[in-house]
Amino acid sequence: MYREVTNATNERTVIAAIVPERPCGHSLVVIDELSCAGAVKMCANLNALIFDFVARQKTPGVHLNLWIWKQLPLLCREAYSAECQWSIGPRLHWIRSRVLELTYTAWDLERFAADCGYRGPPYRWDDSRRFVMRCELDAAYFHLYGIGRDDVDYIMDTFPIVRRKDEAVHGEYRTKRVILEIYDAMAESIRTGRPYQTRLDPPPGPPTDPEGNFLPVTQWDPANWPPHIHLPRSEDPAP
Repeated sequence: MYREVTNATNERTVIAAIVPERPCGHSLVVIDELSCAGAVKMCANLNALIFDFVARQKTPGVHLNLWIWKQLPLLCREAYSAECQWSIGPRLHWIRSRVLELTYTAWDLERFAADCGYRGPPYRWDDSRRFVMRCELDAAYFHLYGIGRDDVDYIMDTFPIVRRKDEAVHGEYRTKRVILEIYDAMAESIRTGRPYQTRLDPPPGPPTDPEGNFLPVTQWDPANWPPHIHLPRSEDPAP
């Protein structure tokens, strides 16, 4: 689903999300008949800053109409099936872990999580973790679109509202700084062949095996439960 009413002068021109199967108003455009992998790709791609940068150049009014969408540069399927240049395994696996944690924060998206191969509780809402995951995805998409560092620097300066909010709260343009730092770390991983190491501990998504496959909840250590994931329903503490 994406918001059809927008403006090139907004903080973000494109806002998309994976939502439960519920009725939506006419200003929320539903993209249905997607596989789980398709939904993950679409959500990550539409919310990337590089995609937003292009969308605002193409948006003359306050509506993201179909004729505008036909001009926007979504990545092709092959871009996701290729091996990840900065990590181990396909690019889609790296992206899926982050989209899953950013999206699955309530039980009403349990079916989506199961389609992604994860059958466990939703993730806790943690603003600091969410910020880093969004920056990682933005840095990754700048690489996937082949955007050079100087151009990333320029593009980030075309989001004045993001900058103003950052400076008001943090005293600096934090989003730009962190994205550039992660972009550089990924570039170094691509150059050296050493996998990129996320700043998050534990890493995004559920626990995985060495190949990056999600471990079943039954194999998790109850005494060392991942702090970014809610307890199973039967173990939720009483209010």
